[in-house]
Amino acid sequence: MPHTRRSLFRGSLAASAVLALPGTPAARASSGSTAAAAAAAAPGPAPGGAPAFTRSGRPGAPWGVQSGEITPFSAVVWTRSDRPARMSVETSPSESFRYGVRHHPGPFLGPGTDFTGITTLHGLPPGRQIHYRVLLADPDDPRRAGEPVHGTFRTTPVTRRSGVRFLWSGDLAGQGWGINPDRGGYRVFEEMRRLSPDFFLFSGDTVYSDGPIRPEVPLRDGTVWRNVTTEEKAKVAETLAEFRGNFRYNLLDHNLRAFNAQVPVVAQWDDHEVRNNWYPGQLLDDPRYTVKEVDVLAARALQAFGEYFPVTDLGRSGRTGHSGYPGSGGYAGGPGDAEGRMYRLVQHGPLLDVFVLDMRTHRNANSPNRQTDDPVGILGAGQLAWLKRELARSRATWKVIAADMPLGIVVPDGATDFEAVAQGDPGTPLGRELQIADLLRFVKHRRITGTVWLTADVHYTAANHYAPERAAFSDFAPFWEFVSGPVGAGGFPHGPLDGTFGPRQEFVRSAPLPNLSPAENPPYYGEVDIDGDSGELTVRLRGEGVGVLFSRTLQPGRVGQ
Repeated sequence: MPHTRRSLFRGSLAASAVLALPGTPAARASSGSTAAAAAAAAPGPAPGGAPAFTRSGRPGAPWGVQSGEITPFSAVVWTRSDRPARMSVETSPSESFRYGVRHHPGPFLGPGTDFTGITTLHGLPPGRQIHYRVLLADPDDPRRAGEPVHGTFRTTPVTRRSGVRFLWSGDLAGQGWGINPDRGGYRVFEEMRRLSPDFFLFSGDTVYSDGPIRPEVPLRDGTVWRNVTTEEKAKVAETLAEFRGNFRYNLLDHNLRAFNAQVPVVAQWDDHEVRNNWYPGQLLDDPRYTVKEVDVLAARALQAFGEYFPVTDLGRSGRTGHSGYPGSGGYAGGPGDAEGRMYRLVQHGPLLDVFVLDMRTHRNANSPNRQTDDPVGILGAGQLAWLKRELARSRATWKVIAADMPLGIVVPDGATDFEAVAQGDPGTPLGRELQIADLLRFVKHRRITGTVWLTADVHYTAANHYAPERAAFSDFAPFWEFVSGPVGAGGFPHGPLDGTFGPRQEFVRSAPLPNLSPAENPPYYGEVDIDGDSGELTVRLRGEGVGVLFSRTLQPGRVGQ
């Protein structure tokens, strides 16, 4: 890969990292700590949600920038303003913007989208490093503009010679473990940034809307974990403002903002964007909630998700005219699809297609999961048909299926119900396993090569190999499922495997006790490297500060391996 993609871009990141919002509530790190101490540990915007008027009177973007939906010729750039503003973006092949500067006009940023917005960049050259800077101007006086905020990304290639590197993980700010100024915040993102991936697959639980963040959490060794806190993170999210505050909370971390400015994101959602283990139509009996209809909560979470990630739609009602959560159906206004949906196909040149699944929105209710007929399953009939069709059409060397929940790991929901696909019965497929069996059979009989499953959710890292000779259901080709995470949440012991599809745990690293903090159990993330010459795909499971824990190289052109 070209050296330019490995290089870091200059002081603009540092400049954007130290912007603050005078007039907003101060960051709180623990009892007795000062706002100045918190800002020194994690410089950036104060955690207040409502934009404040800075002394300079010019719009600023202290929550940084993000890019996404990268293609050979286009990309999407995101930011949030501290006040009403007009957004625009300038691009250049030069990090110093000395030549080739192009101007891309953008939208008005106002309260309808919580002062967030995106600009779609067109006419970009393929396979090139693109430097950009986001400009915010007073909508009534364009001469009153704030300091530009810089970022970079690489457009996808059109030839196979360019290899691909990406990272994946999930689960951020969960189980009460938030931004700890004593540890320098979410420092795993700085470690990941230094690997210079082409993109980051954020595999669900991107926020914990149902997980309040307290100022201090006692640890088992007698020490204290301190959190930066905000008003919106003091309770479970129910209002749109509270959901927005959950997404805004993570952007208080300077490591994540620097990572976002350099690494495009492919964001997926799971349960904690809304509420633990939710499913469409669920009525809550949780006393923490005054809103009992989970569909109402999901609609608000969807809008906030679409406002805080660089996507062309996904419920940004203030920008696109689409919003709403139609029960167990799809979304109004999904990326690249007139019907709207969270699941989509992300293509990265001839080597890679990523099938980003939504295993939350279209599922049936959690249950003992032993029914002998299950047309809805965990994907829904429409998504399953889409996945089959797009897998069959794909000509990419590797077809990564990004699943926000694992296939063979047993994930319980209470004493009798189950949350994922497996239910612990090692016999023939039952419940949601029926849908996965149908998909695996389709892949085998259509001789679809190069399928690899990536997932998170279970708060440990593992490599599971599935083979028909070990399985109760055998009409499928062997495949791998790689598990990573959490990137910044509680670590948990590994769970049991269900034998229906013949999984064998080739590697696992997990916490010895439930809900160990990131100080006691390192954050985990995965790396995928595809070589442009040989086409070989190498998966590395990594831990923050401990390097590569497991590595496996797969050969291209095979139905199963």
